[in-house]
Amino acid sequence: MTTLLITHAYIATFDDRQTEIPDGGLFIRDGFIEQVGPSASLPASADEVLDLSGYVVLPGLVNTHHHFYQTLTRNIPAAQNANLFNWLKTLYPIWARLTPADIFTSAQTALVELALSGCTTAADHLYLFPNGAKLDDEIEAGLSVGVRLHAARGSMSLGESQGGLPPDSVTDSEERILADSQRVIQRYHDPKPGSLTQIVLAPCSPFSVTGDLMRESAALARQYGVHLHTHLAETEDEEQFCLQKFGYRPVGYMQSLDWVGADVWFAHAVYANAEEIGVFAQHHCGVAHCPTSNMRLASGIAPVKEYLAAGVNVGLGVDGSASNDGSHLLAEARQAMLLARVREGMTGFSLSNDPARKLMTARQALWLGTRGGAAVLGRSDIGSLEPGKCADFFAINLNTLDLAGGAVHDPLAAVVFCQPRRVDTTVVGGKFIVKQSQLISVNEAELTARHNRAAKRLVNG
Repeated sequence: MTTLLITHAYIATFDDRQTEIPDGGLFIRDGFIEQVGPSASLPASADEVLDLSGYVVLPGLVNTHHHFYQTLTRNIPAAQNANLFNWLKTLYPIWARLTPADIFTSAQTALVELALSGCTTAADHLYLFPNGAKLDDEIEAGLSVGVRLHAARGSMSLGESQGGLPPDSVTDSEERILADSQRVIQRYHDPKPGSLTQIVLAPCSPFSVTGDLMRESAALARQYGVHLHTHLAETEDEEQFCLQKFGYRPVGYMQSLDWVGADVWFAHAVYANAEEIGVFAQHHCGVAHCPTSNMRLASGIAPVKEYLAAGVNVGLGVDGSASNDGSHLLAEARQAMLLARVREGMTGFSLSNDPARKLMTARQALWLGTRGGAAVLGRSDIGSLEPGKCADFFAINLNTLDLAGGAVHDPLAAVVFCQPRRVDTTVVGGKFIVKQSQLISVNEAELTARHNRAAKRLVNG
């Protein structure tokens, strides 16, 4: 049995009461939190004691949507100024060159970036498997970094020859998709509290898979008790595609396929009307809000305020690293707060005219990144600092130039309002992933060099 004691930090628990403890600490045993409270109330010793005076400590952030492999195609000139459909058509031929080693390297890169931003749990959507690549390559990378991974076995079966968007070269047969989906569930899915690896079934999008594959994937997922994920209602182009091909708007199409329920979450969900928001709330579907990606591709602004008012679970996602060009989840919380305020301004928000309306706060943005993300992924063992929960947290030194002034007034809000940077400490299950802003599990310089070599080869052919 191993114990870890954190003392003298500003603790933001994100429990139901949103308790904040100015001189607080955590006592951790075997990867789970045993006690939370004022430093003076905790045991005096442990196998390791870390005095975090001058630091703020928060629950580990939860990333609900990503495409790790896209770190290799960040900032491609031909895709810098494209909307979603044109962006995809530009990048599909490049992604067709991916190898198993590329999947491993890109996953390590994305997970390391996430860990350096305070993320301790990440859901990744891998939906193409060229040249022998497998979901196993990503899972191996996840275990090497130590961040909890919800590995979504994505798929594309509807190529251009059948009226879909992707070229046939990056699609696969539905028989092989379903067989491999069953294989990875049986081999890797761990539903137990504190698990490092869970499997999700995730046909890519309405414009890249058939309705039959959606239905069969849902049936298979429910047979094994795993969650379902897909892109939905990201752009107006998608809305028109669904109306023309299926006769439904995107949300209605999901209903027709039995793709609604507490085991389902959707990425983006930018274009949902009031009735469709009600469908999500009624069936307890979750939403992965990806503000930076939605801005980068000019997709629009998701109705986050309306989702939350209706009781829909909303988490944050950095999305693919070629439509965000980074994997900084704390920065995504800041973007979520700021973009929600932009949307309010576009609707004529005025405190003087309507004092009951409120702007999104820094604490609400952090709630989306912690408790919100945990709820979206269906996990009750992460998202807050409470006894019995996983010992997943991150810490930021408040005595730095970029937080000077801000941290003395409100330490917790400062990490969102002030420009986010690398965190100082990230811990997953009581194990250090980042310590004193340095990676523990992976050599950063070696990974960067390996990643750059792969990116050059992939793009140059």
